[in-house]
Amino acid sequence: MHILFANIALALSMLTANAWAHSPSAGHHQHSTSAPEQLAWGIAGQASSVNRVIEISMTDDMRFQPAMIDIKMGETIRFVIRNKGQLLHEMVIGTKAELDKHAALMEKFPNMAHDEPYMSHVDPGKSGEIVWLFNRAGDFDFACLIPGHYQSGMIGKIRVTAEKR
Repeated sequence: MHILFANIALALSMLTANAWAHSPSAGHHQHSTSAPEQLAWGIAGQASSVNRVIEISMTDDMRFQPAMIDIKMGETIRFVIRNKGQLLHEMVIGTKAELDKHAALMEKFPNMAHDEPYMSHVDPGKSGEIVWLFNRAGDFDFACLIPGHYQSGMIGKIRVTAEKR
């Protein structure tokens, strides 16, 4: 029985070590050098290709400002995320299903590590950024997945529309 629990603990530690990173210097991510991964909501963008900068503020009333963002498919956006509160906050972009899944993991493992290009973990009074290429049309979400924040409604919407020619 002890071997079973030891194997489960080992498997969980390996999963969380390779999962997402909440680091103390969170606003300044150093993402892996592997090739960007295409996701349903886009792909990591190049700073040299930024079309537009969108500033987002996060506050301790568990809100993002703005909470609704319109983007044209093909735009590379630099999100400058400012934590105007006294609590740690983050911005994570994804589909509702992905955010729900990640939020559930965060509930179980609140200190789990993650460092993905569609996430920025921002200390109080600091700012972070995400550079993201929205190469897929659709409705996507962003949220703070710190336990309790997502559940309190700290979410926003991104609408990516295909340009009509």
